[in-house]
Amino acid sequence: MCEHHHHHHNERADKQKLIRISIAAFILALAILCQTCPALKIVLFFASYMTVGWDVITTALKNILKGEIFDENFLMTLATIGALAIGEYPEAVMVMLLYQVGEFLQDKAVEKSRKSITELMDIRPDYANVEENGKLIRKSPEDIEIGAVITVKTGEKIPLDGEVVEGFANVDTSALTGEAVPRNLHVGDKALSGCINTNGLLKIRTEKAFKESTVSKILELVENASSKKAKTEKFITKFARYYTPAVVAGAALLAILPPLLIEGAQFMVWFQRALTFLVISCPCALVISVPLGFFSGIGGASKNGILIKGSNYIEALANTKTIAFDKTGTLTKGTFKVTEIHPYKISEEELLKYTAFAENYSNHPIALSIKEAYGNEIDTNLIKDVIEIAGQGLKAIVNEAEILTGNEKLMQSNNIEIPQIKILGTVIYVAKNKKFIGYIVISDEIKDDAVQGITQLNKMGIKTVMLTGDNKNTAEKIAGELGMSNFYAELFPEQKVEKLEELIKNKPLKTRVMFAGDGINDAPVLTRADIGVAMGGLGSDAAIEAADVVIIDDKPSKIPKAILIAQKTMNIVKQNIIFALGVKALFLILGALGFVTMWGAVFADTGVALLAVLNSLRALKV
Repeated sequence: MCEHHHHHHNERADKQKLIRISIAAFILALAILCQTCPALKIVLFFASYMTVGWDVITTALKNILKGEIFDENFLMTLATIGALAIGEYPEAVMVMLLYQVGEFLQDKAVEKSRKSITELMDIRPDYANVEENGKLIRKSPEDIEIGAVITVKTGEKIPLDGEVVEGFANVDTSALTGEAVPRNLHVGDKALSGCINTNGLLKIRTEKAFKESTVSKILELVENASSKKAKTEKFITKFARYYTPAVVAGAALLAILPPLLIEGAQFMVWFQRALTFLVISCPCALVISVPLGFFSGIGGASKNGILIKGSNYIEALANTKTIAFDKTGTLTKGTFKVTEIHPYKISEEELLKYTAFAENYSNHPIALSIKEAYGNEIDTNLIKDVIEIAGQGLKAIVNEAEILTGNEKLMQSNNIEIPQIKILGTVIYVAKNKKFIGYIVISDEIKDDAVQGITQLNKMGIKTVMLTGDNKNTAEKIAGELGMSNFYAELFPEQKVEKLEELIKNKPLKTRVMFAGDGINDAPVLTRADIGVAMGGLGSDAAIEAADVVIIDDKPSKIPKAILIAQKTMNIVKQNIIFALGVKALFLILGALGFVTMWGAVFADTGVALLAVLNSLRALKV
């Protein structure tokens, strides 16, 4: 409701501004045509000036009272009042008129950019359908409790995250991921809020409150992105703070010194040049276009399912030359399946049972795959004293026997002899009362677009490294298939951080090191990296908290896309800075020498600002 009102308020303000500009132009034309009465001519010029410039003058006065003296309103007011004072009425009115036209066009361009980005806000659901007494009642998503069953009909947005308990449908995920291909949802599948049900009827049991749901997290990330500014953006703000007072001082010196120092120099001529100098000096092009460039880059990335938390991370992304990847859930699907069971002196059923019982309380994908393979009910009364050993596995008492399940390091640390196994896949060794009783092989698949993503990064000259806790054989196979520069296997979580710090220490000057992880157990590494990217992190609160960039749809191929968007955005920002400063410098010199009039100065100022704004909008199209 508030956004709707704000939109209409903007439209009304735009119409009023256009009417004022049109009336002022009409009065100016009358003044120019009036040749019979000089007094009426001056009155018409003044009426035209006040019609078009009143808001600029009042804004300048308000800002002066607040202590904010040197802004474009002050410069335009000072320059045009000066022109009126020396009798250059047509110039004063025309300068203010052209300035207002330029500002209007800039505002429209900026509005277009913001509208393109806030289209993302359309994913916010308006209501949720809840069945009460056999009827569907519409309720606010904020009022729906966790565990409630909601109904989503064809054409409606999924309002809350949850699990499909009834029905089948194709859902449009493009607002979240940028992907046009619909996703099928069946019973048991996870449904993300913000997606649109394109056909069928879904009943979803909610698993998160609205403020914790995917759609809320996305909206919050996009809305807060502008608060984290890049060094370039901070520099421009600081630059404008010192630049404007400097040019006002320069204009004052230009008006005063030449008549005093140069023989025959006329004060009125140099005063007029000083006014022209002031008009040219407006820093609008930089102050508007640089933040808008970053904002457009963030918006363009959002439309592609890439959430960048601030413009400072766009700078870091653009300078990334090394990327360390987690393996499970990042480069591979993380959907493990038990592919081999090798018992030693016991039956397959016993080995699987002991392992499933020991892993019962773990939510790790490997543990889930073992429990799925076991398939029977687990009597939790038989399990006690479960201890998770970081980077190694688990220890638990199962039916009064001590069971160890985990990797080779777990067996070595407990002095348990195991056979040498050369097999591709994740191997879970199992021991009972310190004696080896077999191993289970669990396989994971490489993601469909992982090869494409790594290949593109290699072509871009970016070094790719894999950091994994998995065994060396599996890591070597996956790194080879993907064409990665290097890999480090059998790492504890703290060793991942150490390896990353090594990469950061040895990175080329002025470049950045990225870490991409699935966010479930990678928060420390995501935080330590120059830039942390959470893959498919919307299922993990830790990922969103720790990461600087979130890839919504879990695709490694979005990483090179994010880097290309960042590089394009930085190029646009640099183009705007060089173009604006270059043209300003040229016109300031020409204005000081008297080769540019105030009319030309306004064209230079407004034209440069408008071109820079339009150039910034290119960052939206990626």
